[in-house]
Amino acid sequence: MVPPDDIKPEDVKPGYRGNRYRLGGDRNPTPPQTESSPAAMNPAPQSKKRVLFLCIGNSCRSQMAEAFALAYGSDIMTVESAGLSPATMIAPLTKQVLAERNLNIDTHFPKGLEVALGEPFDLVVNMSGYPVNLPHYRVITWPVRDPIGQSEAVYRQVVQQIESLVMGLILNLRSGRMP
Repeated sequence: MVPPDDIKPEDVKPGYRGNRYRLGGDRNPTPPQTESSPAAMNPAPQSKKRVLFLCIGNSCRSQMAEAFALAYGSDIMTVESAGLSPATMIAPLTKQVLAERNLNIDTHFPKGLEVALGEPFDLVVNMSGYPVNLPHYRVITWPVRDPIGQSEAVYRQVVQQIESLVMGLILNLRSGRMP
């Protein structure tokens, strides 16, 4: 902007910009962060939370939760799953409904709670429907129906509910909130 001809340099008062008031604001602004700036490339590291998903047989619900957590939240959590009374195999419909969502758990197998609790966890998510007494762990309960022996439609409802719950957990952890 070119100043008007009738304003002389001696008419410009200190603290003014071309006879315009100075806008407030930081006198020493920090440069905006761009994708290539060091701060944007190295955000403050968040420590991964250790999460254990627990159900009865470690054949359906906890395996589903573990699969979603591994697929969507491996940047914010380390996950495992276990059962109060582990089954001998993962239910075929569990594998099928997860495969429909492009999640493969062929290498997974049912594990007991005693095996999983050999390591510390920041959070235990109980989907068993039974109260668990784990005094050294933060335990939350998700009321999720047990699909064992039910139809494919029930498995699909359960997998959808668990995916939603796991996504909510991931968002909470990413925002620094522990449920």
